[in-house]
Amino acid sequence: MAAAGVVSGKIVYEQEGVYIHSSCGKASDQDSLISGILRVLEKDAEVIVDWRPLDDALDSSSILCAGKDSSSVVEWTQAPKERTHRGSEHQNSYEAEWDMVNAVSFKKKPHTNGDAPGHRNGKSKWSFLFSLADLKSIKQSKEGMGWSYLVFCLKDDVVLPALHFHQGDSRLLIESLEKYVVLCESSQDNRILLVNCQNKSLSQSFENLLDEPAYGLIQKIKKDPYTATMVGFSKVTNYIFDSLRGSDPSTHQRPPSEMADFLSDAIPGLKINQQEEPGFEVITRIDLGERPVVQRREPVSLEEWTKSVDSEGRLLNVESMKQMIFRGGLSHSLRKQAWKFLLGYFPWDSTKEERTQLQKQKTDEYFRMKLQWKSVSEEQEKRNSRLRDYRSLIEKDVNRTDRTNKFYEGQDNPGLILLHDILMTYCMYDFDLGYIQGMSDLLSPLLYVMENEVDAFWCFASYMDQMHQNFEEQMQGMKTQLIQLSTLLRLLDSGFCSYLESQDSGYLYFCFRWLLIRFKREFSFLDILRLWEVMWTELPCKNFHLLLCCAILESEKQQIMERHYGFNEILKHINELSMKIDVEDILCKAEAISLQMAQCKELPQAVCEILGLQDSEVTTPDSDTGEDENVGTPCPTSAPPSNTLPILAAAIEAKDDSPAQTLSSPNACRLTPA
Repeated sequence: MAAAGVVSGKIVYEQEGVYIHSSCGKASDQDSLISGILRVLEKDAEVIVDWRPLDDALDSSSILCAGKDSSSVVEWTQAPKERTHRGSEHQNSYEAEWDMVNAVSFKKKPHTNGDAPGHRNGKSKWSFLFSLADLKSIKQSKEGMGWSYLVFCLKDDVVLPALHFHQGDSRLLIESLEKYVVLCESSQDNRILLVNCQNKSLSQSFENLLDEPAYGLIQKIKKDPYTATMVGFSKVTNYIFDSLRGSDPSTHQRPPSEMADFLSDAIPGLKINQQEEPGFEVITRIDLGERPVVQRREPVSLEEWTKSVDSEGRLLNVESMKQMIFRGGLSHSLRKQAWKFLLGYFPWDSTKEERTQLQKQKTDEYFRMKLQWKSVSEEQEKRNSRLRDYRSLIEKDVNRTDRTNKFYEGQDNPGLILLHDILMTYCMYDFDLGYIQGMSDLLSPLLYVMENEVDAFWCFASYMDQMHQNFEEQMQGMKTQLIQLSTLLRLLDSGFCSYLESQDSGYLYFCFRWLLIRFKREFSFLDILRLWEVMWTELPCKNFHLLLCCAILESEKQQIMERHYGFNEILKHINELSMKIDVEDILCKAEAISLQMAQCKELPQAVCEILGLQDSEVTTPDSDTGEDENVGTPCPTSAPPSNTLPILAAAIEAKDDSPAQTLSSPNACRLTPA
């Protein structure tokens, strides 16, 4: 809680002789005037507006800021009702909100016994401070009405007392605030300046889109690009765009330059335009050939699983089982068993007895780690800031994770307790990483399926081994995936990529959340179970999740281009796809894309490496054939990764799969295991 007299930071504006008229007496009545000093300060990632009286130091009883430590990280909350009433499809959607100073109260210190207001020792004391992020509007005095004054109205509809500028021009304060927020006149009253109005362009329109004041967003991106980007893009909900409807689209067209620079700073080192980067292939037009038609099968049943297990509990044909899971998923009754194999908790070739022993060992290991944080006393925790921070963020996140799911709904839900305990224990398992926003989203489906604390933890730990780079401070995993996605999309449809770039959307930031938490917030809870188990098979190729992104974007391409969507509209449209995507349809399209690329004999080396194809089997046309070159500056030759593509032909051996014949054509790439 910020305290008057304690607030520190860089002072960017300071003005004495700013008065509060504390009673209805005449302005000449000095007993009704309280002289004070008004400051605007930069503090960490915030801008603070602070007014306090000059004559007396304020004690703790007059601290008037009710809020939270602005250094807190992101918390995810259900969209407020007033923000969701415009679209019933978003009633259960989630959006991220920054945990900043968000409520300011204003009080008078009560008179002491017998003291009249005019007595110095009984004079009313006033003070307030608030974060600029919470400012809703400013009301100005009319011109020619004596001293100028300003009235601040905050987002929770708290109206602060008028500040009268006896010794200075209030316009200087307005100009100072405009460095950090966008202010524009209200259409109903030109004396009222609204914060974050929707008719500014460039970075201002981007900041409004994310529902963040300019200073707050940019400072957060500089300070913590992962959380800023994750939160900002998850906040794009339909209510932000109401002002776009029925208005002149030209006022929302973004200027041609600065946005690209702004976005490129958000993830340091991110370079999407690989064609201009040394060491990357220049991918121009390539004929990928006809795309196969793909059909999916029914989920693997418990009976099918049981038939594939020998007398010792060992799976007989692992690759065949993976193919069946990839093509149809699992029946729910089988998930608790099969997910442990898919996630690497149980070895595929283990016997039932070996798994029983492993489970006992892992149970002991889990509870030893759990005891480590459980046994930390309050005194110890006071001296362990990292553990306190982890605990605080986990508690906030757990209370907001999948609360519409019956497994987690209600107060004192045992599922929430288990979520909390598993995440706290993971901090002991990987203290360097600890807990990062979004990890609760990855754990929730695992706990739902396992219904067991220990099994859920070890499956989560295995999943985090795959996802670890997404959550690391430098976000190397996110940088790599965005670049790889851009490469794949350009190969599939260079025209669409060019259109996105023309709208400053070539960075594909609208896919950030998809990649970060593997589509967790884009599909329904049950659909995510299906999608994840399919991806965990690591079929039909490496980085199949990137092809899922391509499939979704390809499905939306026509609407985006035909309606000439700009940056704002693209971001809004992609965000509103949440819970509207058909998981089976997208899986079919993504698999068909993988087969189409595998058949291409001129597949660029960069794409081969992304998908785990053997680049040695890919041929390129001679430079003197007169045909368009598909490869410019070649990538350095590297050995294929150890987890390269399994034999794709085997993945489609089922008799009812028509694409099986396409791989036997003379033009098909031959795929071999690493």
